[in-house]
Amino acid sequence: MKMKLSTLAFAVGALAMSSTTFAAPPSAEMLSFACAGCHGTNGGSAGLTMPSLASQSKSSIVEAMTKFKSGERPSTIMGRLAKGYSDEQITAMAEFFAKQKLHVTNQKVDKAKVAKAAKIQEKACGRCHLEDGKDGKDDTPVMASQWLEYLQIQMSLYESGKRKMPEKMAEKVKETSKEDLDALMHFYAAQK
Repeated sequence: MKMKLSTLAFAVGALAMSSTTFAAPPSAEMLSFACAGCHGTNGGSAGLTMPSLASQSKSSIVEAMTKFKSGERPSTIMGRLAKGYSDEQITAMAEFFAKQKLHVTNQKVDKAKVAKAAKIQEKACGRCHLEDGKDGKDDTPVMASQWLEYLQIQMSLYESGKRKMPEKMAEKVKETSKEDLDALMHFYAAQK
């Protein structure tokens, strides 16, 4: 009887081990579920301080996650979370979110500021934030329909030096007044 119990225990252990050994790695969509709590289902954020990831370029997400992982980009939570993903998993999630449709928000913005910024957006930001912010050149993030509060927080981090501003952006920000920058954030938040 002892022989049968030990053989049975060995067989059960081997079976349990083999099922986890040969399990498929999580899909990009499965990995994205961990992001949904803050960034919304399929990357469509419902939180005023959280960016939507839907329709962001693959390279902008990879760059952001890499900077969070290294500590180069300031964060409260993302730095700790990013360290839990391999480079391959980050790339897979970035590809998943890049394929999602633009998440359109309905938020209160100042219409006068939106109208003002509509006249300056192309010259001030249009070289990188294409199609009124609905597309990003290379690693430039999509700005259209991002939450106004999130945009304001990020600009504040840039201006304080807590977040390093990309050089091409710094050139344009330097020649743009604070009022125009504020208007531009309202403009991007209003885009659908």
